[in-house]
Amino acid sequence: MKILIIDDNQAIRSTLRLVLASRFADIVTVGDPTLLPALLSAGDVDAVLLDMNFGSGRLDGADGMFWLRRIKGAESAPAVVLITAFGDVALAVEAMKAGADDFVTKPWDNDELIAKIEAAITANEAARSHSQSVLRACEIERRDNERRRMTLDELKLHHIREIVQACDGNMSEAARRLGINRQTLYNLLRKQ
Repeated sequence: MKILIIDDNQAIRSTLRLVLASRFADIVTVGDPTLLPALLSAGDVDAVLLDMNFGSGRLDGADGMFWLRRIKGAESAPAVVLITAFGDVALAVEAMKAGADDFVTKPWDNDELIAKIEAAITANEAARSHSQSVLRACEIERRDNERRRMTLDELKLHHIREIVQACDGNMSEAARRLGINRQTLYNLLRKQ
C-alpha cells in the first residue's frame, strides 16, 4: 500500500514515516500540498494523511479543507485522513461531510492512527468498487435500452459490427463466428 503524507513540518513527516513504516511498504512525504495533483496523477496512492494547516498563518483548517476537496473531487480518489493540532468537533464534522475518511488530532496514538488509516483504505476501496459496479450496471442498462429501440435490421448490423470489432477486424474470423461466408459479411456491412 502506498501512503502519501502531506505536512509542512519536517519533524512530523519524519515521525509519521517511522510510525507507519512497520505497516506500509511505500510512504511518500512532502511538505508542499501544491505537489498533490502530480503525486496523485498515477492513481497508485491508497491513502493521503493530510495536515489541515500549511504555513499561511491560518489555523482554521481552511488549507486542509481546500486540498481535501481537490483530492476527493478526483476520479478514483484515495482515502484521506486529516491530521491537525488545532482540531475541534465542528472542523471534524465539516471534514467528514467534505469526504474525509477520518480525522486525527496531534498528538496521536500510533496504533489508533494506523488502525484509522487501514480502515479508511478498506472503506474507500469498498466505496470505489461499489461506484464502479453501479457505473457498469448503468452502462449495461443504457446499451440494453438502446438495443430495445433498434429495428431488427439495425440490431443485426449492430451485432455484426460487434463481432467484427471483437475479432480486431479479421473478417474471416468474424464470418466464421457469425456462421456466414466472408462475401456475405461484406455484403451485409455494405447495406448500412
